[in-house]
Amino acid sequence: MAFAQEQAISDICILVENIEATVAFYTEKLGFKLRRRAEGFADFSGVGLTLAAWELDHLNTHTGVSNARGPQGIHKTCIAVELKSPDLVDQYFKELHDKGVTFVKPPEDYLWNARCAYFSDPDGTVWELYAWLKGGPGDYHQIHDE
Repeated sequence: MAFAQEQAISDICILVENIEATVAFYTEKLGFKLRRRAEGFADFSGVGLTLAAWELDHLNTHTGVSNARGPQGIHKTCIAVELKSPDLVDQYFKELHDKGVTFVKPPEDYLWNARCAYFSDPDGTVWELYAWLKGGPGDYHQIHDE
């Protein structure tokens, strides 16, 4: 059985400290639509998949999954959004920046042949907006046919 080849990822769930701050950020700043809301949990509809948020302590109480926190500024997740053009990276940077989203720095072109911009949500989850520059992925090689 090839699990990853047979089952699509339907939801991405980020673990958060404060569900209220998370709901406000994702709906007011990024424009996600709140789909479901329960104590310590929310999920949002967007294009392509469901983004969910679950408070660490609520998850721990109900499932036994650890609620240990990492040091501030230590990142283990980056949610990437591929855009159709480098101009869209700039456009969304401006739109989100105007809504109060704090970016690491303005968009720039990187050595992997992509224009990218990076920001974090209230819990430090890193987001990347990117678009390939002319010529597509830089020094990446196709491993298999998709």
